[in-house]
Amino acid sequence: MNEKILLTGFDQKHKPEWAIANDGVMGGLSSGRMDYQPGGQALFSGIVSLENNGGFASCRMKLNTPIPPGCSFISLRVKGDGKKYKFRIRTDSNRDGIAYSADFSTENDTWMVIELPIAEFTPTFRGCTLNQVPPLDVTQISQIGLLIADQQSGQFSLEVDWIKSF
Repeated sequence: MNEKILLTGFDQKHKPEWAIANDGVMGGLSSGRMDYQPGGQALFSGIVSLENNGGFASCRMKLNTPIPPGCSFISLRVKGDGKKYKFRIRTDSNRDGIAYSADFSTENDTWMVIELPIAEFTPTFRGCTLNQVPPLDVTQISQIGLLIADQQSGQFSLEVDWIKSF
């Protein structure tokens, strides 16, 4: 299966609702947000603070487009700030639970197409890698999201043009 399936874009037809989850849930001071840009992209931006045991900002959306069996990659077109981000997948609708994560790096102010192999997504819970968890079943994906963490304090900015599966 080589056809790319649009999971979300950010033009006038695609303006999904993003839920924000920052480290304030545990006393941290980081802030993150997802805004729509006039050119049809979304901008995940904010500030990561390490104060009060903080250190992350994230956003996620409910996935309305089912991913067919046999999907091997998630692809996204982004323009970043030179920092490392995580693309996260959930197979349930809970706000807290297992997330399957894959890291990607950005180049400052450069559009890039990132291709993340499904087989390389790691199951995590609250930042800790889990063992003895079933492999990710792409047909069960119900949420997708972005996270910045890993002691990367300061401002961040990640522009997203689209997210696809293939």
